[in-house]
Amino acid sequence: MTRFRLGIVEDNHRLREGLKKGLEREGFDVIFTCADATSALEQCIQTEPDVILMDVQLDRSSGIVAAVQIRKEFPRKPVVFYSIQDEDRYFDDFMESGILTHFAYVRKSNYLLPDMVAPLLRDAIGGRSFIDPEIEARLHQVKEKKSSPMDLLEPNEAKVARMLASGMSNEQIARKMGFRDKRTISRINGQIYAVWGLNDNATDEKVARTRAALIVLQNRFIEWDESGNPVED
Repeated sequence: MTRFRLGIVEDNHRLREGLKKGLEREGFDVIFTCADATSALEQCIQTEPDVILMDVQLDRSSGIVAAVQIRKEFPRKPVVFYSIQDEDRYFDDFMESGILTHFAYVRKSNYLLPDMVAPLLRDAIGGRSFIDPEIEARLHQVKEKKSSPMDLLEPNEAKVARMLASGMSNEQIARKMGFRDKRTISRINGQIYAVWGLNDNATDEKVARTRAALIVLQNRFIEWDESGNPVED
């Protein structure tokens, strides 16, 4: 079985160490543990884990907000949120986060043991998502699927898509968004193409970029004929 690289963000020292030992026994290589959002982002930049186990309530911050910051650098980075919190603000954070895939969100009381958490981590890496039924009951306002192409993107992806449609280059977008490396924009572009079905093997990056721009400008999905032209409704 593949040994995935795991980062653990948990502000309870005893639980953090217990999870580290338990998940190492479950086949994960724990490459960092930390207790706050700032350290989590720094560690991800330095070590780039395959998946993150993230407490929702961190010291003076929200783990969900921290995950959104991490996903700005690493689009759709797999993350498993777990929480004992029932405050509305954490559910608001999640609904506003735009996180749609590669995640799980569960209650600690239901998934406290490492052997229960491990399958969630592997599923998140595989692109699958899971919400604990008790959490889902508090997220009933979140729609499973929305009709607008832009609503299928995470917030950072939507920003890149709009700038792409305006004719900006990857380098210009990277500068505008404060990224150090334009390759971050290339990764985000790839995620946009995948979500919108534009990453067919026969479609090169230039064509995918043009089609993505048309989708943004028309705010609708577009079908293409055999010659690669838009099919009119």
